[in-house]
Amino acid sequence: MSGELTRPPAHQDLNPEKDEHHDSGVQPVQRSLWRSTFIIITCTAAMVVNTASTSSVSISLPTIEKDLNVTEVQLQWLVSAYSLSSGCLLLFFGRLADIYGRKKAFMMGTICQVAFSLASGFAQSGIALITLRAFQGFGAAATIPSALGILAHAFPPSKMRSIAFATFSAGAPVGGAFGMIIGGVLTQISSTHWRSPFYLVAVMSALTGISDVTSTEAVDWIGASLVTVGLVLIVFVLGQGEVASQGWKTPYIIVLLIVGIIMVVLFLLWERYLEQVIDDPSSTTSAWTPPPLMRLSLWTRAKGRMAVILVIAFLNWSGFMSWSFWVQVRPCSTARRNEDADYAPFKLYYQNYLLLSPVHTMLRFIPLFVVGCLCNVFVAMFVGKLPLVIFAVSGTLLTASAAILFALIDPTATYWAFGFPATVVVVFGADFVYSSGTIFIAKVALPHERSVAGALFQTMTQASGVKPTDTLGIAVGLAVSTLVFNIVVKNESADVGVTVNSAGTNAPRSAQLKGYRSAQWTCASFALMAALLAALSLHGVGIVGDKKIVKHVDSNHTIAMGPESGDG
Repeated sequence: MSGELTRPPAHQDLNPEKDEHHDSGVQPVQRSLWRSTFIIITCTAAMVVNTASTSSVSISLPTIEKDLNVTEVQLQWLVSAYSLSSGCLLLFFGRLADIYGRKKAFMMGTICQVAFSLASGFAQSGIALITLRAFQGFGAAATIPSALGILAHAFPPSKMRSIAFATFSAGAPVGGAFGMIIGGVLTQISSTHWRSPFYLVAVMSALTGISDVTSTEAVDWIGASLVTVGLVLIVFVLGQGEVASQGWKTPYIIVLLIVGIIMVVLFLLWERYLEQVIDDPSSTTSAWTPPPLMRLSLWTRAKGRMAVILVIAFLNWSGFMSWSFWVQVRPCSTARRNEDADYAPFKLYYQNYLLLSPVHTMLRFIPLFVVGCLCNVFVAMFVGKLPLVIFAVSGTLLTASAAILFALIDPTATYWAFGFPATVVVVFGADFVYSSGTIFIAKVALPHERSVAGALFQTMTQASGVKPTDTLGIAVGLAVSTLVFNIVVKNESADVGVTVNSAGTNAPRSAQLKGYRSAQWTCASFALMAALLAALSLHGVGIVGDKKIVKHVDSNHTIAMGPESGDG
């Protein structure tokens, strides 16, 4: 395994697994089991809050729509605004966490979550709620990469590290299920209805928090601006391309996509330039040449396996979150709800197609919670015994299996015939890739870039979200599968002499079912591509977890480590 995880020549003097807890002048103190447990619980709580913030709102959308009288477009942005801001700012806040201290970034993100979650509960209009949701996403962008960096530094390679990352990963299904279950119950039975889940998220956020540390290293503001603007534009276009007035031919869609791509290319060129300046001993640094936001050499760690696992996560999440979108809630406007019931696409949107209440809807997602926890227990037990390729290949194949089940679904069948088994296997598929992937990232990333590496992994995946404008993996998966759905429905309708209207409400039921199945086959294709890549590229990586048990030490310095600390 050590041969597979060799650093690039420029970093051969760095050994984060050996020296990350060493600090001249600072004597670490042996950490108790209770202290280690507290660190894990605190970091996992950040993931729980992040996913609960999305799922609790998703199940409340029909109630929000009626209470605030918002349009369908505004309704979509209630979820998308949070995911867009959190996903596109992950790299920036990940770098800030590595520089100024992960505990400080975690605390600031927590405060942001509390403040804007509470404010969202008092919103009186759709526009105000969307704006507050966008600012709420800033908190998630700060807490998630900070939590990943804290775990990587607090737990050196050992069985406890495997348990820590598996528990952190379990926060995604736990938060998703918790937000959906509690959100559904509160929305239906509480006096404040949809506002209650926002108050709940604020309380949950307030229960997490740690102290801070400082640093004086410069920030790559130019790189941060380029990548943030570029990602926002690209993700926005991917989410709006299908619903714009002229679809993908709409002028502003074309212009924004071109500008977004140019910004990302400029970001990569700028980061490459900064990395060359920093690595060149003869170069003179200045305020205009700070350390790069993301070293491009980060992608080459472990002989390029870092890039491979990021692409696998991207493809698997494209399939997983697209599957989630086509299966879960898709709100439609109240004015059209009864009309659309006769023409609704067979997407199994429980609240709209089956007209189930929020409570009955959340009951169908309880397996996500139970299986998600069991899956991460399995990962913690066996990640130190089985090679990475086993988790990657089996996880991606299970994700594909869930999509195939819905692609072959019998519309008259019960939930237990297709819905339940698909829900079970898709959680294993997502968590196998996510849990083993984060452990691998923590192992190969250098000490001073672990929050950035974690942020990059999150950017390629994003653990939650059910709308097209979330992050890269989700946005691309939804854009492609939605395009396939629309094309198939249009062609199938034309074959029987029907011209589909702009809302798609007059499409024959058979055409819509065909389109739905085609979208699910598209989801499966993403996961199958990831499985093929994993089988071809990860077979020599070996085991990324550790079976050994070591004594862990407390060191605020290592949790807030930056390049100037002596480790990079």
